[in-house]
Amino acid sequence: MERDSSRYTIFFLIIILQLLWSYANGRFTSIISFGDSLSDTGNLKQLASFYNQSLPFFMPPYGQTFFHRPTGRCSNGRLVIDFVAESLKLPLVPPYVGGNTMDMGKGVNYAVAGATALDPSFLEARGVYNKMTNASLRVQMGWFKESLVSFCATTSDCKSLLSESLILMGEIGGNDYNHAFVTGKSVKEIKSYVPNVINAIALTINELIDLGAKTIVIPGNLPIGCSAAYLTMYYDSKNEECDNKTGCIIRLNKFAQYHNMMLINRLNHLQKLHPKVNIIYADYYNAAMQFYTYPETYGFKYGALKACCGGEGPFNCNPSAACAYTSSTVCAVCADPNSYANWDGMHLTEAAYKLIYKGVFQGAYSKPCFNLLCASPLLQEWDLKAIESRKLQIV
Repeated sequence: MERDSSRYTIFFLIIILQLLWSYANGRFTSIISFGDSLSDTGNLKQLASFYNQSLPFFMPPYGQTFFHRPTGRCSNGRLVIDFVAESLKLPLVPPYVGGNTMDMGKGVNYAVAGATALDPSFLEARGVYNKMTNASLRVQMGWFKESLVSFCATTSDCKSLLSESLILMGEIGGNDYNHAFVTGKSVKEIKSYVPNVINAIALTINELIDLGAKTIVIPGNLPIGCSAAYLTMYYDSKNEECDNKTGCIIRLNKFAQYHNMMLINRLNHLQKLHPKVNIIYADYYNAAMQFYTYPETYGFKYGALKACCGGEGPFNCNPSAACAYTSSTVCAVCADPNSYANWDGMHLTEAAYKLIYKGVFQGAYSKPCFNLLCASPLLQEWDLKAIESRKLQIV
């Protein structure tokens, strides 16, 4: 009888927490997003169309899994932002470019694939060039402020809109490093960019708070040492040390952790300055490390390091045979994208993004918890035991 009573107590506790979760998050009337390819829902595609440019992201098989057509998302399907919108029962967030700012009350996405946190001038002065876009975080904020002018009748209206909106700040900053690594810059030099990147993010957060934002989610960097693109780039290097458990490049993951540590420290400082604002760190790094550590446990039967869509090579990644190019071997190696974590070398599959979403927005990989359920010691203990036993399945 005691065991049955305990089970009923746990059951009702979970129900109550779920109701609290629904109530707490039901207050968001829209999502406003900034960032890069991890959250771009079509801005780069629209920008490129103005100049008759074409990139692989705008062609099949991008978008094949969910949308059944390319939408400008750098994946085979949905991104983290799409899962967030669905969970909050909000429309999928449309891109700003080519959109209608009069619909801003339903959410707008300013993220652009390839975007940096820093202005191009900073990077170009150091010999780093962004060939994809100049839509840095400052440019995206400029678009956002223009939208407010068009949409809000008064300052009070703007503050009301932002107070009821969930602000997703990225991920942003990763490309400041990606473009530099591709150029051949050393980790030591790129590390010197980190304080500037963090400052750019912090300044934008402060601006948003001044305008009325009350809940801001700021993702950290992913474990870039596990990226098929980087693993391919450094494959022949005898100086690279890889982690025995995951196969990821250790120094690159340490660099990502360094960025994340600096970001967390700044967010803690901002939270003290703005105690009435919810400043939430989204731990994309550790949410992703779940499936990099135990890929088969999470359904990735081909492992988590090989790209699904791409050319030949140890990681199915080849710059001369990029995903969507005729030289790509996508048909040969990627009949089931859900069996892969990596989509095209640099970006992840819908299945991987769904796991990150669940880990951050429904699990314990956010600080403070976005989801009230992750505060339950009972559920945290169950999660840890399940992961250790390799039996936890997130579908």
